[in-house]
Amino acid sequence: MIRVMLVDDHALVRMGFRMLLADAQVEVVAELQTGEQACSEYARVKPDVVVMDLSMPGMGGLEAVRRLIAQDPKARILALSAHEDTAHPRRVLRSGALGYLTKRSAPDALIDAVTAVAAYEAYVDPQTARALAMAQVKGETSPTEALSEREFSVFLQLARGQSVAQIADNLKLSPSTVGTHLYHIKQKLGASNQSELTLVALQWGLIQI
Repeated sequence: MIRVMLVDDHALVRMGFRMLLADAQVEVVAELQTGEQACSEYARVKPDVVVMDLSMPGMGGLEAVRRLIAQDPKARILALSAHEDTAHPRRVLRSGALGYLTKRSAPDALIDAVTAVAAYEAYVDPQTARALAMAQVKGETSPTEALSEREFSVFLQLARGQSVAQIADNLKLSPSTVGTHLYHIKQKLGASNQSELTLVALQWGLIQI
């Protein structure tokens, strides 16, 4: 039986996923609400697969994936996202996640994805795979590709209206470090203020209203 750590801040989503996985003889051994909890509980729980939502309060799923991989390079992580952009799958797969699944996928896709990732096989849902392929063919590149991984994490939180102090607390960085990242982000994206950063994120489907 595959042992899964489920990380999502919505209780109803977790319940639905747990029921789906139970039908496929997959055991949810831990349910957590934040990336911080996932990072602190991972070593104790020792799951076969971590199913990680990317849009959560605090550090968020993308940062949590990076920290889990740093903690255990062999961690098997399936990223879940409500976003349908290409930046999130690119970033999270590059950070070490083995799989990526949009929440709009058919229920059976979750079982297929968990099974594949548990076997150390890569999995990307067909819709996302097509979007990634078409973006490459058309040469469509989000301006956020110029950002480093840390800058991208800070950018997403800024775009959601978080203050420098809040971001520093979420990512466990000093406010001055976040301020430096903010300066570089604005330079790279040609933005003069936080509102313009939010507009960039909305235009490229990186956040939802």
